[in-house]
Amino acid sequence: MKTLLLPALPGHPHIAYAGSTLKIEQVTASAVAAEFGTPTYVYSRASIEEAAQRYRQAAQASPVHVALRYAVKANSNLAVLQLLARLGWGFDIVSAGELKRVLAAGGEAGKVVFSGVGKSADDMRFALDVGVECFNVESPSELAALNRVAQAAGKVARVALRVNPDVDAGTHPYISTGLKTNKFGISQDQAAQLALQTAQFEQVQLVGIACHIGSQITTVEPYLDALDKVLDLVEQMERKGAKIGHIDLGGGLGIRYTDETPPTPQEWLSPLLARISARGFGHRSIVIEPGRSIVGNAGVLLTRTLFLKSTPVKHFAVVDAGMNDLIRPALYSAEQAVVPAEQREGSALKYDIVGPVCESADWLARDRALVLEEGDLLAILSSGAYGMVMASNYNSRGRPAEVMIDGATATLIRPRETPEQLYASERLLP
Repeated sequence: MKTLLLPALPGHPHIAYAGSTLKIEQVTASAVAAEFGTPTYVYSRASIEEAAQRYRQAAQASPVHVALRYAVKANSNLAVLQLLARLGWGFDIVSAGELKRVLAAGGEAGKVVFSGVGKSADDMRFALDVGVECFNVESPSELAALNRVAQAAGKVARVALRVNPDVDAGTHPYISTGLKTNKFGISQDQAAQLALQTAQFEQVQLVGIACHIGSQITTVEPYLDALDKVLDLVEQMERKGAKIGHIDLGGGLGIRYTDETPPTPQEWLSPLLARISARGFGHRSIVIEPGRSIVGNAGVLLTRTLFLKSTPVKHFAVVDAGMNDLIRPALYSAEQAVVPAEQREGSALKYDIVGPVCESADWLARDRALVLEEGDLLAILSSGAYGMVMASNYNSRGRPAEVMIDGATATLIRPRETPEQLYASERLLP
């Protein structure tokens, strides 16, 4: 006999079983697949909005002013950005393309922080033209380039220096950004010198200090360690005459994928703001840039089982989603829960969930105990962040459709790509 799953899936308040049937809010996963096909990313609007509101409530619980900036790289669908813009959020971007998405979704340029180590002159020029809130500068060369672009445009660029505090966030090395061996940020000593040098640039105004130490962090301690180093640096800078208006703490708070127990926004933000106030920095504006923790557990990837295949040592469930649709397992060896859209009776086998892409790295989950038949629909949970945004067209596969669930309504927010669309801009030789 199968083991019944809990009606509620931990960490997914609006994705749960009604009897043996998986539902996203009031819509069954099977109904979504029947209407829109598979593979398809499905998001719960209520989950996104509730997660965003938890950050707002945590921010409002403190006398310190906190500016909320959603990290667009986590999920950049226009409908997702539109929801957050309507809730009053600003945005953290890392490319001009993301900035254009924010503007197309109704976001305000004046509430956009432009991060990233490799901004081109065209990126800088466009951001200056639309009036972004701030550039998070990551090197002396970038600062000089930004000054040149701003001078040519006749504008003043507001900048924050992104500091690398050399703090181990205890996360996967590919998503760790706060160590001195990472490409991100400026060393503490270099930042102190660079802060004074900004006075030499007529078209650059230093307004803040920024720090981001990584992603999928599940404890508060690394943030506190980084914060103390940042506050020490601010004190050092201001003793030498620099003026720091805001402190950007970045984002990176983790979510539950399997059995993680990350802090809530309140549990994460409260000790940081308390430390800031205790050290006499409470009069400054604090910027935070959450991404994954807003959208991650709001999404699932629906995929259909094509074939069941057994070898002397393994059972495989070959599904129609592949590493091009969800690359986190192949790239990070990431684990995400996989559940059936319809629970069935029977003896469970341990399956590797694999896709149709021609790579041995094309796996989505390993050794999962499931009762399966060919044709069964599966849901890969916690797929709202770093899923569709990292999808590719490898093997000339169209990227999945995206659907937003709002109560009993399912809305297509991005259609599935067709093969013809993939080569429409290509040209045959004469």
